[in-house]
Amino acid sequence: MIQRTFKKKIQERLFKGKALIIFGPRQSGKSTLVEEVLRDVEHLYLNGDDADVREVLTNTTATKLKVMIGNHKIVFIDQAQRIPNIGLTLKLFTDQIKAVQVIATGSSAFELSSQVNEPLTGRKYEFMLYPMSFGEMVLHHGLLEEKRFIEHRMVYGYYPEIVSKIGEEAELLKLLANSYLYKDLLMLEQIKKPLILSKLLKALALQVGSEVNYNELAQIVGSDPKTVDKYIDLLEKTFVVFRLPAFSRNLRNEIKKGKKVYFLDCGIRNAIISNFKPVSSRTDVGALWENFVISERLKHRAYNNIDAEQYFWRTTQQQEIDFIEETSESLDTYEFKWSTTAKPKLPTTFSTSYPNANFNIITPKNVEEFLL
Repeated sequence: MIQRTFKKKIQERLFKGKALIIFGPRQSGKSTLVEEVLRDVEHLYLNGDDADVREVLTNTTATKLKVMIGNHKIVFIDQAQRIPNIGLTLKLFTDQIKAVQVIATGSSAFELSSQVNEPLTGRKYEFMLYPMSFGEMVLHHGLLEEKRFIEHRMVYGYYPEIVSKIGEEAELLKLLANSYLYKDLLMLEQIKKPLILSKLLKALALQVGSEVNYNELAQIVGSDPKTVDKYIDLLEKTFVVFRLPAFSRNLRNEIKKGKKVYFLDCGIRNAIISNFKPVSSRTDVGALWENFVISERLKHRAYNNIDAEQYFWRTTQQQEIDFIEETSESLDTYEFKWSTTAKPKLPTTFSTSYPNANFNIITPKNVEEFLL
């Protein structure tokens, strides 16, 4: 079995007097991870997708919970975002049933975060579990082997089922996209026009690596800019896409409010546009490489507690930098090139305004320097 980075961290935080909350996309391995942590430990499993579980855990009391728990010392609540008032229920565990460790997973940050943030202030440890990462796969079968798989990952992504079932990737990704991608979204009251959502996803998938314009997107999908903005926000909170803002500090001609939108998983992006062609015959390889390394960097930062802000940079004269990472100690800029012979340079406008910035070129040849 492929070991997940968070397994040890979760084990270390058991019985510390706080609830453990694990967020992440559906099918990213949250349940499997918790079951692995609890493999040899007796526990009570409750699934928020079950109507009777939702009924029992909604507007409950500590007395009722104690009866349900019995002698169990650990309670695992899966798909917790489906349970109304789950934050107050988890608060009962941490405040009044302190001998019991509660673990909750959720595939919608919009629903679960909004329910647990206030009731569980100071009472929870949070983890964000992504699909498999480059780093986890390197630990599993070595750097050389995983670098051989890069083109495969760019096409099919890192969802656990996709990684483990070689030869079935395209079929499984289509099922994953159709069965699970919209499941949390369409349960939200805010999604009133599923057709617009579908059109928006395809439009975003075709614009990966480009700055998005909400007015243009609205025209493409037949909606208005506010709806497009709201739907992208919901897509981000259900772990389908993430946004990269523009970097702006000194220059008058810097783009200040621009955004790029990337997919958390390249396989899902390719499933949305039904394109599983090999990298060697694709016209979007540059954008796909950019999406791959930025999404993997996101996982790397999360799993290694790297505190940094991420941006892209562009001026009104079309000078660009693919990626900027700013910490309290440094300003690092990156260009992502699929060709290992490319020789891009940091724009003079940027280097003059930010003379202390470091410049890096990331290709398949040296990608481990960025992702490990």
